[in-house]
Amino acid sequence: MAKLYFKYGAMGSSKSAQALITKFNYEELGMTVWLIKPSIDTRDGANIIKSRIGLSAEAQVITPEEDIAAAYHAAGRHDVIIADEAQFFTPAQIDGLRALVDEEDLPVLCFGLRTDFLTHFFPGAQRLMELADSLTEIKTVCACGRKATVNARIDGRGRIVTEGSQVLLGGNDSYVAMCHKCWKEQLAREAREGGR
Repeated sequence: MAKLYFKYGAMGSSKSAQALITKFNYEELGMTVWLIKPSIDTRDGANIIKSRIGLSAEAQVITPEEDIAAAYHAAGRHDVIIADEAQFFTPAQIDGLRALVDEEDLPVLCFGLRTDFLTHFFPGAQRLMELADSLTEIKTVCACGRKATVNARIDGRGRIVTEGSQVLLGGNDSYVAMCHKCWKEQLAREAREGGR
């Protein structure tokens, strides 16, 4: 029985690396993989998925307007779908991936963030949390050693940003994975320092 998987973690938890390793493992067994990513993710090139450790692969780009099931059928039959940065897909596209699992008996593995820099769900991630058969947290750690759950957005001086659009593409220069305790403490410390 095929399943819809959501493998989520904070920034820097090796989500893209795990997606690419999973792709390799399927292909090593002679299976075909439809590797996809949302068009909003252009950090490493429009159609490239790249991990921080240097793994990379070409992927089919899916725009927000596209019907994901129709795009799959146009791409031809595959044995598995692997989606990176799945939080950026629309809820309707997540519904389309769910339909492919149910109607085509096709495993779909989605990798991505659960929440944004203010700890709010991304719409695609929320829909995955609602529909996935399997939810797996890919863990990473805060500088204090606790499990990191917050994708803290930082400015050029390393201060936490609490305003702005939900989506701002960036890596270690724009985000730091933190535990909730350290995030709240740094916000409070910066608020006190700003009031001086």
